[in-house]
Amino acid sequence: MEQYAIKGGNPLVGEVEIGGAKNAALAVLAAAIMTDETVTIENVPDVNDTRVLLQAMESIGVVVERLDRHTVKINASMISELVIEDDFIKKIRASYYLLGALLGKYKHAEVALPGGCNIGSRKIDLHIKGFKALGAEVKIEHGLWITDAERLQGAHIYLDTVSVGATINIMMASALAEGKTIIENAAKEPHVVDAANFLNSMGANIKGAGTDVIRITGVEKLHASEYSIIPDQIEAGTFMFAAAITKGDVTVKNVIPKHLESTTAKLIEMGCQVEESDDAVRVVASKRLEATQVKTLPYPGFPTDMQPQIGVALSLASGTSIVTESIFDNRFKYIDELTKMGANVKVEGNTAVISGVEHFTSAALTAPDLRAGAALVLACLSAEGFSTVEDINYVERGYEDFPQKLQSLGAQIEKVASDRDLQKFKLKVG
Repeated sequence: MEQYAIKGGNPLVGEVEIGGAKNAALAVLAAAIMTDETVTIENVPDVNDTRVLLQAMESIGVVVERLDRHTVKINASMISELVIEDDFIKKIRASYYLLGALLGKYKHAEVALPGGCNIGSRKIDLHIKGFKALGAEVKIEHGLWITDAERLQGAHIYLDTVSVGATINIMMASALAEGKTIIENAAKEPHVVDAANFLNSMGANIKGAGTDVIRITGVEKLHASEYSIIPDQIEAGTFMFAAAITKGDVTVKNVIPKHLESTTAKLIEMGCQVEESDDAVRVVASKRLEATQVKTLPYPGFPTDMQPQIGVALSLASGTSIVTESIFDNRFKYIDELTKMGANVKVEGNTAVISGVEHFTSAALTAPDLRAGAALVLACLSAEGFSTVEDINYVERGYEDFPQKLQSLGAQIEKVASDRDLQKFKLKVG
């Protein structure tokens, strides 16, 4: 069983290059099948989620050519099947983007119900509401979402709650619908804007992405495009918190600082020095962190995907902090693991009350989900002695070369596959 072996206690210092945004890539790759012409997409992160999505696309006849590790060429003119139900696709949440893409292009799609991390209910009712408003029938049978429409007609759609997935899915389907669609209370996340920009580069007519009202005028067809995916704000935020947690000095490069404002603001509140340039952010933590309050909110608020990272950091801060999770109802599972390292946290409902401790002790941990897994790795890097993190498949769903990037900052971490490898690692790093 693969796991991360970690010897902690060293501050992380140096520069790290941030890859393409996983969440944007999943939407953009799915949207690429909406034209019969060839699309080239650059800055695609090479992580498990993108590999699984490309595999699922190939299973229905999409031709996928990897030009290099981060560039793919996609041609969807030979799609022979509108049913996607291989076992892999059930493991990722963003499989539902294929529904909006196929429904828009072919007016029919059948896709296995999505999986991904078990961090609470991510409701699919808003996707269904949107598709129905456009004139599609939607039903769930035999573990498949089945959507079907004679024609798609633009509509005025109000989302009861802000949903990134539903916003992108409705945007894709309505790009090829007849007439005008208005999505109100739309999600404003950077990857919503990226998906809209990509669709527009293929000839779609989408205005207002990044605001809470998106207006789409349907077009007859989409065409070829070359597009580069935005940098990953969550990967960047994770390395920014790596500096804070290990009392380090880390510069994250190839980022859009505007996307990181809520993360930057919290780090400054906690006593870190933060320097921004055009496409980089440097975080220096020279003293003990200070307590603060944080509540996760849709963009531009503090991201739910950064909640475990700030939870780990606040567990080492002086004083008492309160973290409120308003997006997912199962996101505090990492706290049980953190208490093995000496953290003092009480969870009540969607709120965690954190009394900071001076330091963590090493422990054998298990990653409960993607972001929590990364956060626990950072906790281990701050603790003296040897730790391990199991179930790293979660982490590899969304972080490319995570141990290698940490090693480049001075971390002593390796992926090991056996007890023998673990012993070798311990002997090597002493």
